[in-house]
Amino acid sequence: MSALLITLLVIGGITLFLIILFINTYNRLVTLRNRFQNGFSQIEVQLKRRYDLIPNLIETAKGYMAHERETLEAVIQARNQAAGGLQTASTNPGNPQAMQALSGAEQLLTGALGKFFALSEAYPDLKANQNMMQLSEEITSTENKVAFSRQAYNDAVTSYNTYRETFPPIVIAGLVGHGQNAELLNFDSEKIAEAPKVSFT
Repeated sequence: MSALLITLLVIGGITLFLIILFINTYNRLVTLRNRFQNGFSQIEVQLKRRYDLIPNLIETAKGYMAHERETLEAVIQARNQAAGGLQTASTNPGNPQAMQALSGAEQLLTGALGKFFALSEAYPDLKANQNMMQLSEEITSTENKVAFSRQAYNDAVTSYNTYRETFPPIVIAGLVGHGQNAELLNFDSEKIAEAPKVSFT
């Protein structure tokens, strides 16, 4: 075997190895990105459900809390802002600006709902209203589902980011449209440590 043929075989082998490495890395990046995007879609489903429940909650409370109009309007405004943040984030899950905007909007909504539920305690007839009790329970249940979905999303984002930052993916990632880390979705742990709890005793 001539030296030229051996050299060509070595070069061909190295080239084939690099092509396979490139393809495997690209496919793994796509798989991990799709996993966290799917995780975000689960969050989206639960947040949309929560946003759909809030107008019914406010409508139920309106008759009882006529003097708390400012609080009721604050909840609706925070809900609309959060829904807008979700719509923006859903077009590009993992985008740092979109995730931070959604996180901020969710914190405002959680604060507004917390204030609403605290004020509703002063209205015994409202607390005893069956519709109010059911809606409050559904919102609490949805909050728990959001927390589980957010954890799954953050786990998937962490896997994607960790893989993207290792070698050789870090070299290939920027070339194939995976140039930046995906953003975790973190709500302020003090404000949303647990779902709002309402006592009707």
